[in-house]
Amino acid sequence: MRVREWDDILEDVVESNADPGGWRAVGGDRASGIGEDLYIGHPAAGVFQLKTYAKNPYDVQGVGSQVARRIDDELDPLFPEQGTGAFGVQQPVEDEDEAEETAKELETVLETHADAPTTPDALFEDVMDALDSPAYGPMDFDHYDRPEEMDELTDTFEEAEELLEAEFEDVVDEDVGRGFH
Repeated sequence: MRVREWDDILEDVVESNADPGGWRAVGGDRASGIGEDLYIGHPAAGVFQLKTYAKNPYDVQGVGSQVARRIDDELDPLFPEQGTGAFGVQQPVEDEDEAEETAKELETVLETHADAPTTPDALFEDVMDALDSPAYGPMDFDHYDRPEEMDELTDTFEEAEELLEAEFEDVVDEDVGRGFH
């Protein structure tokens, strides 16, 4: 298992070429200390674990790793089919022409949904398609605690958790020179 920067792990998610709408995620507060834990999974691409914290609103620090090569029958129930929310991974647009084209597609999607009966899930999926999101889906995330499924994932990947936690603590210690822990 290789521990890497959290954004390198998201790059693996982007480059996986897995069905964009087939991703699912579970996340929440870390069991101890500052930051969040996040598991992102796809049946064909595997499970990725991230540990992050926002140094400030513009700077996120963290580490992560791929902890499973696929989602098997044991892991599948730990990822939501319908989450309490949704997530999406985005790539920046490459130039002004692409930005304008994406904005027009997004405007069309919003106008279409404004004029017709729709559901929040359908709107979300159409927005992700318009933005050409490489990964999105349902997510259970608790801003104040840890979802039960996350504790089960942590227990399942206990060795990975210990290694990632040690690496993450090093990142936090390097970045946080003063203040509250």
